[in-house]
Amino acid sequence: MNLIVAVDEKWGIGRDGDLLQRISADMKYFREKTTGNVMVMGRKTLESFPNKKPLPNRVNIVLTANKAYEAEGVVLCHDMADLPEVLKGYSDKEIFIVGGGSIYAQLLPMCKRAYVTKICNTYPADTFFPDLDAHPDWVLAEKGEEQEENGIRFSFDLYVRNGG
Repeated sequence: MNLIVAVDEKWGIGRDGDLLQRISADMKYFREKTTGNVMVMGRKTLESFPNKKPLPNRVNIVLTANKAYEAEGVVLCHDMADLPEVLKGYSDKEIFIVGGGSIYAQLLPMCKRAYVTKICNTYPADTFFPDLDAHPDWVLAEKGEEQEENGIRFSFDLYVRNGG
């Protein structure tokens, strides 16, 4: 299992249910990694997508404790304990955790790779990702080349779980 996330210098990932920055190169990177694969997310993340619809050309698995919740075109999972069983049906695809904050925190221990877009700035955030640079279980495997878009500097970094 993998995860994909964009973070600022303090590992902030969002504010008021939205991304801290919209970077077209990051959106393209996200699309390239997740298309044809499986994305696991919370309900609020699904509802942050355009028109609150699942992203095309990938399996959208939504975790929500609300058993009455309905969303077209997604696979619903109402209990984190059921997720491994749900994922067994997709063993031929890569699985990406795509947010939000509590979903990342709960599933980080099950992930082997973290695709992190590091934004070289700090923004007011109310949702954070665990600092992988300070995490004993994770190591920076590849530091991406710094890029710039509309004055925002960023890199695509790959972290791997120690021993993974």
